[in-house]
Amino acid sequence: MEISGNKKDTAETARDILEALLDLMGVSTVVTPVAEFTTDGDEGAEPTITLDVRGDDPGILIGRRGQTLSCLQYLVRIIVGHQTQEWPPIIIDVEGYKRRRFEALQALANRIAEQVKTRGVPFALEPMPAFDRRIIHLSLAGHPEVTTQSNGEGEMRKVVIQPRE
Repeated sequence: MEISGNKKDTAETARDILEALLDLMGVSTVVTPVAEFTTDGDEGAEPTITLDVRGDDPGILIGRRGQTLSCLQYLVRIIVGHQTQEWPPIIIDVEGYKRRRFEALQALANRIAEQVKTRGVPFALEPMPAFDRRIIHLSLAGHPEVTTQSNGEGEMRKVVIQPRE
């Protein structure tokens, strides 16, 4: 897919903003645009701007359960939106953390789906952020024997995997 000039400008703006925020945080890093980070089921979705951050201490940018990374991504999205009047999906990854998390969540979803299929009993996963819940839902969307739904409110929202009726 060819990147339009407008998206390229927005990607450069996002990179500049992220670099400025990281500099203000006093974190020494290198920010690199990477190939799109897509999840299964994203056909027809707007292309994402994906930036990978590499540095000496990735843990400080990821935070507990990825919370710091989610907050940083949110800030960059808001600032880019206000500066460009465009609201493209922006994903910030730190040394492949989100990609590894994506693969681990897909494996978890498939493992739990097999248990639910075998036992015939619903299984509630731990509360997780929206991005993680979306990965679980998309991973099992085409599964013939189980279905998923999110239950709960706010930070306590979790995915329940249950047998199909």
